Amino acid sequence: MGPRSKIIGTGSFVPEKVLTNKDLESMIDTSDEWISTRTGIKERHIASEGENNSDLAILASKRALEMAEIDGKDLDLIIVGTLTPDMPMPSVACLVQCALGATKAGAMDVSATCSGFLYSLSIADKFVRSNPQMKILVIGSEVLSRRVNWQDRTTCVLFGDGAGAAVVTGGDEKGGIISTHLHADGSVWELLTIRGLGTKYPVDEEILSKGWQYIEMQGRDVFKHAVRALESVTNEALTAAGWEKPELDLLIAHQANIRILEYLRERLELPRDKVFINIHKYGNTSAASVPIALDEANRSGRLKKGDKVLMISFGGGFTWAGVTMEW
Repeated sequence: MGPRSKIIGTGSFVPEKVLTNKDLESMIDTSDEWISTRTGIKERHIASEGENNSDLAILASKRALEMAEIDGKDLDLIIVGTLTPDMPMPSVACLVQCALGATKAGAMDVSATCSGFLYSLSIADKFVRSNPQMKILVIGSEVLSRRVNWQDRTTCVLFGDGAGAAVVTGGDEKGGIISTHLHADGSVWELLTIRGLGTKYPVDEEILSKGWQYIEMQGRDVFKHAVRALESVTNEALTAAGWEKPELDLLIAHQANIRILEYLRERLELPRDKVFINIHKYGNTSAASVPIALDEANRSGRLKKGDKVLMISFGGGFTWAGVTMEW
């Protein structure tokens, strides 16, 4: 076995503005009890006017670089998982590259919705395994508040804004990323989509009147697909790593719904302290969800050297992914 890729620094950032369930009660027909019971969400952070995806990504990245004790100029590649870029062109990654002074780094965005960070991490892993000297910045960053219809109570209560980042480079064989697993199913794309703003349904009065610039979701169907896919990729990843369920030290799953997290915990027969949960503070931040959770777990001391960690995600497309690593 050759050198593995390993994470040497993590960082995250969320906007200062907080929107609580109580705040939503005055905006739409909902209640704190209804939202909390069905989703586990109590509040979410919302980008202020003039605060963009790249701004969040840059601040999260600076924290990750600081922990890794490297500068932007040391980076070889920047990969950003996002579905809410500042603009179609340039990529968020290019804006981050400029802000960090990463003059020798390539830069690209990856569109895999909520699985964007793990897809990006998988790409970084492949680069580093072939060239262990590389230093790659992997980011998940979203401003979903600008893609939700604030009159649609079934979706607007779910999402929040934020960014998380990780610095990846080569390491010894005893730690680091063991396996990555990427999956997709485009046959059911209509269950979770943003139809407008692309070339098929370009911006015009008809598209805007239909609300196709916003997230559309058939919640019950998405839930069913999510639990099946996440359980499947979990078993696949554990098998690839050669781990039994009790050996897992920490599960970091996409923070979409507390019921999904509880379902997975029960299926894995894990105690609650082995499943990282922060959905109550941030809601669903899509591609930013896993890296924010990873950074919080890292900085709070939940991750210790040698810990067996599984990260999993599921999102629109559909896409789903899993990564196993020894911390």
